[in-house]
Amino acid sequence: MNLSTARSASRAKEVGMRKVLGSHRGVLIGQFLAESLLTTFGAMLLAAMLAVVLLPYLNELSGKSLQLTARHILWLAPAVVVTGLLAGSYPAFFLSSFEPIKVLKGRLAGGFRSSWLRNGLVTFQFATAILLMIGTFVIYRQLGYIRNKQLGYNREQVLVINNTRPLGAQAKGFKQEVMQMSGVQGGTMTASLPVRTDNSTNIFSKDATNSPGQVVGIDEWFVDADYIPVMGMKIASGRNFSAALPTDAQSIIINETAARLLSFTDITGKKLYTGGQPRPIIGVVKDFNAGSLHNKIAPMVFSYCDCLDNMAFRIDPRQAQATIASIEKAYESREGMTGQPFSYYFLDEAFNSLYQSEMRTAQIFIGFAVLAVLIACLGVFGLITYAAEQRMREIGIQKVLGASVTSIVAMLSANFLKLALFAAVIATPLAWYLVNKWLNNFAYRMEIGWGIFAWSVLLMVLITLITVSFRAVRAALANPVKSLKAE
Repeated sequence: MNLSTARSASRAKEVGMRKVLGSHRGVLIGQFLAESLLTTFGAMLLAAMLAVVLLPYLNELSGKSLQLTARHILWLAPAVVVTGLLAGSYPAFFLSSFEPIKVLKGRLAGGFRSSWLRNGLVTFQFATAILLMIGTFVIYRQLGYIRNKQLGYNREQVLVINNTRPLGAQAKGFKQEVMQMSGVQGGTMTASLPVRTDNSTNIFSKDATNSPGQVVGIDEWFVDADYIPVMGMKIASGRNFSAALPTDAQSIIINETAARLLSFTDITGKKLYTGGQPRPIIGVVKDFNAGSLHNKIAPMVFSYCDCLDNMAFRIDPRQAQATIASIEKAYESREGMTGQPFSYYFLDEAFNSLYQSEMRTAQIFIGFAVLAVLIACLGVFGLITYAAEQRMREIGIQKVLGASVTSIVAMLSANFLKLALFAAVIATPLAWYLVNKWLNNFAYRMEIGWGIFAWSVLLMVLITLITVSFRAVRAALANPVKSLKAE
């Protein structure tokens, strides 16, 4: 709409001449709508070609296997008609309304200040672009906050081996062999990992009779004596499990959240009961974030277990590839393990995968933000072109009277800065509400400062100034003789 209307000055005489020669307004409207439909049809063909090229990227981004068929292209036909009619309606009625006498005399009705619809469209585009910019900044800041937050354990350089259950009775021997390797700094056998969200819940009681108010459900983790040091966790009070103490098989360690839930300020002599059996509490581990930061730290109980589900080894990053190859060789050399798949992953990669949805959202927001800014710039360019055409005589008179290029550019830019700032007033509160609603999905989130909103608005203003200046400078440098020769 804006670009078509911006061309009105160059087509005004065409419309005036056709009206003088007998063309009815309906014929002119039909011509402009047909031109808009033809442009939209060409855009649809271009969009279809771009879709074919960009579909692999979309599949990678969404994790889907979408395919584009001829039927999908045919479904766009109604969209082409609706979009073409909507985009062409205002220019068609606007251009066809020109009065021949005024047009042929060089006086066009409706200056910049009266074009409320065009101004409204540009303001909407500005507001959308600012909203998407703020959303993009917030999402990336939150992802950075997640990556840098101290979780209470060290997820870096921890190699997790799946499919260790087939090792059976050889598991402990395999673990000891791996721990003797030069690139391995520690190892553990466990059924529970900090990046897992499927840990089991057990019922514990503070007394043997399961009295009302004394029974709680707590996540139960099954770990061995090496688990806490390998994961880089810290003991807050008491001690860790010891493989040299057989009694530790019935003992438990709780986290700080569980201690607060149970109102234990001192664990000395404290027990929990499950299945009627007493479980002495020997230690309290400092709180750590298990799973994603969408959830608060839950109460946890560690039970001693040489579990076969997984093995995790902290390795030297300088020898990572050689160490993994040595571990794989040791795994396959065990009796009965020939043909068993050697499957592994790193703990930090599993942690990052918990936020795939957020990462995809961030990438989508970047794409839409770029498109929104581009479209807004096109709208602004159309509007400044129209404004410059409408005010050519005014600019010419100002130049004759001594106005500088800078003052003329500032005059033409002022209205667009007002539109950008008005859009910021609309977009900023809406963005604040939406990003806060999104951040509320996280139990641990960044604090939103005013800087994100300020930088987004400043960036939009800067882009606007660059776009406006490109056309405004050209208008300011134009020879005033050309615009004033008929006066």
